[in-house]
Amino acid sequence: MNRYIATFYTHLSALLSFQALQNADIPVRMLPVPRTLSSSCGTCVQFSAETDCRALLDTDTEAIYLAGTTGYILLWRSET
Repeated sequence: MNRYIATFYTHLSALLSFQALQNADIPVRMLPVPRTLSSSCGTCVQFSAETDCRALLDTDTEAIYLAGTTGYILLWRSET
């Protein structure tokens, strides 16, 4: 099981993504964005899953990171 951090352009997008992951029975939490990552809205979603669950995240997702023991690895970033 991997731990992921998704950042968002808006707080609403973070909330919608949180609800979608929760409805899919994926362990998820809303948190402030870690200082080492930047984010437009300051709220992120941390979840544990086998994949990055990109299809469940809202369209205003800014980036998805794999959270490791020594930091974060950027997996995907929006081009908008």
